[in-house]
Amino acid sequence: MSMKSIERAFDEIRFGDGRTLNLRSMQPTALQATALCERWLREQQVRGADEALVITGRGNNSLEGYSPVREAIVRLLPSLRRRNVISGYEEHTAGSFVVNFAPVSALFEVPRRRREKEPAPTRPPSLKALDEETMRQLRDIAVMSLAVLGVQSPTRAQLEDEMLRHFAALSAALPDNGDREALLQQALMRAAEEYEAD
Repeated sequence: MSMKSIERAFDEIRFGDGRTLNLRSMQPTALQATALCERWLREQQVRGADEALVITGRGNNSLEGYSPVREAIVRLLPSLRRRNVISGYEEHTAGSFVVNFAPVSALFEVPRRRREKEPAPTRPPSLKALDEETMRQLRDIAVMSLAVLGVQSPTRAQLEDEMLRHFAALSAALPDNGDREALLQQALMRAAEEYEAD
């Protein structure tokens, strides 16, 4: 068994299919790879992953051995760290990166930057479209985050603004398919546990 085969076997044990994004096998353009990787990493974060593996390839089969996909991901990862999606990353091999995720609650602390565009959240016209349990969880998170800021008795407007802000931050990471609201509830529960642990 070759050394590469052994390393690949250890990666499969460590990350599995669920926490591995293999861009090399998909062969996207650099722009497609950036969008796909960001969406996938955001989704992994709200699902509660601790770490994940992003395989870009080294560009060995590319013109002049240059990998536009790898370079696009190299530019994306620091941006995601600044936006509290990931807490860190490191080159795993010449064609892959191990990514560590920030807590879900860190998404609510992201400073706005003009140069970086946040993905447009899929948002209902109002939060009233959400079910009662989701609304309760959003309200609880809003109260906790306002308390961290020193606002012990928020006004109704402050509470609603905070609920919308949290909803927008989390909904950007939800997949387009499946039970989005159930995943949103899981992310809110995880964020509440993180607030309580601090």
